Amino acid sequence: MSVEIVGKLEDGVTAGHQHGPSGDNIRTTAPKDNGGTGEHFSPTDLMATSLGACMTTIMALWARSRDYNLDGVRYRVEKHMSAEAPRRIVKLPVEIWVPDEVAEGDRASLEKAAVNCPVSNSVSKDIEVNVTFHYVPRAEL
Repeated sequence: MSVEIVGKLEDGVTAGHQHGPSGDNIRTTAPKDNGGTGEHFSPTDLMATSLGACMTTIMALWARSRDYNLDGVRYRVEKHMSAEAPRRIVKLPVEIWVPDEVAEGDRASLEKAAVNCPVSNSVSKDIEVNVTFHYVPRAEL
């Protein structure tokens, strides 16, 4: 399976990107600390976002087959860049808030599904990824 994504540099540090199957569009720009305007996600921001989005999407698929409702699950990813060259992501701490309705006996399976999502499996082993799950009442999501 393949998906085509096309992009075009628009004004030096900003680019537009289109997802072939859906036609959805996003823009990226270089961050302020790297000579850009920071007015859109940076490419490395998208990588961090992809990790959180993939984990929660896989969790939703896991939940669907077990009659859990994970609507409202939220995540937070903090992207840490290297201070020295070459510029790269060095750490991605992830926190995920899950309704405490998920039975304690199912939580290890849910967490395993999340940390083994396709993006997580694609992240370089040189990047430190730590994932913390918080099981909270639905009202706290």
